Amino acid sequence: MKIGIYGQFYHENSGIYIQQLLETLDKNNIEVVIEKNFLALIELHEDIDKSYSHFSTFEELDSSYDLFFSIGGDGTILQTITYVRDLGIPIAGINTGRLGFLATIQKEEIQDSIDLILNKQFHISPRSIVTVTTESDSDEFGVLNFAMNEIAVSRRNTTSMVTVHTSLNNEFLTSYWADGLIVATPTGSTGYSLSCGGPVMTPDAESMVLTPIAPHNLNARPLVIPDNQEIKLQVSGREDSYLVSLDARKHTLPNDTTIIIKKAPFKINMVVLEGDSFLKTLRKKLLWGEDKRN
Repeated sequence: MKIGIYGQFYHENSGIYIQQLLETLDKNNIEVVIEKNFLALIELHEDIDKSYSHFSTFEELDSSYDLFFSIGGDGTILQTITYVRDLGIPIAGINTGRLGFLATIQKEEIQDSIDLILNKQFHISPRSIVTVTTESDSDEFGVLNFAMNEIAVSRRNTTSMVTVHTSLNNEFLTSYWADGLIVATPTGSTGYSLSCGGPVMTPDAESMVLTPIAPHNLNARPLVIPDNQEIKLQVSGREDSYLVSLDARKHTLPNDTTIIIKKAPFKINMVVLEGDSFLKTLRKKLLWGEDKRN
């Protein structure tokens, strides 16, 4: 078995859990390859006797990997997908951060969780991805033109609102007068979109949601659409440019540049341990059903 490991930060008091993970994998004779910068952080903080192989880019990965551990929070998982991309390698998130809606393995449960994984007591939850390009086919976004949570357009360096002219399958929908517009996947429906009033969608929903950010036209409401539709956005405003964010990655585009958002031809495979489910995560992390009267 071959496992990759990626992390962005070395959180305080997380060393013991990283060490526990590495020791458990080593005892089970599992080949471990760690992202180069994260390996340097581990070596800086921990006394590691074993020498580990490392990777730096997507090109160094292949289908020989059976699993990927993402150590951190949900933001770390969103960065992990930029390495995994369309290889289909399942990702298991170990939460050493805060909420951890995607990173569902708690650091205190590493040993039990690894045992479940090694005994194949888990299932795969495929997650839809969205891509963005410009109408002019210019290479503005490069190869990392996709996002698992959302693609959002927003104002840049101004307090003035922007106007987001929006079309679905080349049919005009509306012009949002707002701070911006979010196009979220079912996975991203519990993130930025939710904080702006968007609905929660289950991961297997074949849909996307358009959620305006602080709209000035108060009749503008989040809209759920089939994920086979092509979305075109054209942004105008007082500034000369606007921001496009793909999860945590940001790009600046000139005003009136038309971007095209659609479902990607591949999905990201998330590991869900036996006994876990999206609905259980809703109750646990978002406190659905909590009532002080009960």
